[in-house]
Amino acid sequence: MSASKKTRGGWAPLVMTVAVACALTACKKDDAAAAGQEAAQQAKPAPTPESVVAASVSAMSVDQLRDAANKAYNDNRLYAPAGNNAMEYYLALRDKQPGDAGASSALSDLLPMTVIATEQGIAREDFEEAARLLALIGKADANHPALGRLKASIATGEAKLKQQAETQQLSAEEEAKRKADLLKQREEDQRKQQEQQRQQQAADQQRQQQAAADAEAERQRQAAAEQQRQQQAAEQQRQQQATQQQAARPRPAAAPTNELRPISQPGPKYPPAAQRAGATATVQVEFTVGTDGAVSTARVVSSDGPRQFQREFEREALSAVKRWRFQPVGQATTSRRTIAFEQ
Repeated sequence: MSASKKTRGGWAPLVMTVAVACALTACKKDDAAAAGQEAAQQAKPAPTPESVVAASVSAMSVDQLRDAANKAYNDNRLYAPAGNNAMEYYLALRDKQPGDAGASSALSDLLPMTVIATEQGIAREDFEEAARLLALIGKADANHPALGRLKASIATGEAKLKQQAETQQLSAEEEAKRKADLLKQREEDQRKQQEQQRQQQAADQQRQQQAAADAEAERQRQAAAEQQRQQQAAEQQRQQQATQQQAARPRPAAAPTNELRPISQPGPKYPPAAQRAGATATVQVEFTVGTDGAVSTARVVSSDGPRQFQREFEREALSAVKRWRFQPVGQATTSRRTIAFEQ
């Protein structure tokens, strides 16, 4: 019995020693793996203006980029997520077609929002996302005035965060939680900015519609006033001409018939905007010819054609009819004619 006890007593320290050694080895492996993972993350190069556009985006065709950019813009994916946002699509489109005015205009609109998003990323210590956004700004405008300030803020923040991490020695769980919180805050900031953008777009659209309505009302008022002035001036001129002609006649002329016999019927001017759009129309005009053969009054009876060009067609039809001249008639005669606008 004493020998057996001695044997068990001799093996116990050995077993404990082996267990401790295995535990230390496992800890070292875990530490080495964590250190390797951290080194891999630190070795990952920061995005640059040359590399910030995803390769999958750069490989898309011009038409694909334009469609994807429009959809991302309308969906308020303005600068995120990486590889699927309006900034990257428009930047790749500009690379393929440097003279594309639409891409340049869109990038000008997106730059201020991307600057704000970068500042928000710095504020929440999300320097990885801030560096990506900074690279987008640099590619869009290498001379943007905010580049130096933002770059310095990112560098200062990263240094401060690194110092804090070294001092606090955050555990893997704490670091994962910090990154999860950063992602959540990033998404919330993006959602708020997108909502502000939607509200701003709605307000701008409402202001534009009101301004267009006011401008159209003013244009119609001015057109009506100008038409009235022209009619009054034309009527006065016709009366003067009639008086002069009557005084110049040595004797009464034979009473003319009431049949309208045209002397001059110039055609209407085709509205330029309607002509460019390929629009056609017909306008029926009722007019009255005075005894001197000049058109005294004219009005539109009916018209057809695209609604957006209807007033222009009617205006040009009336303008043409008022320039018509007929042989003198015995009494004022009213007639109707249909004027066709065809290309």
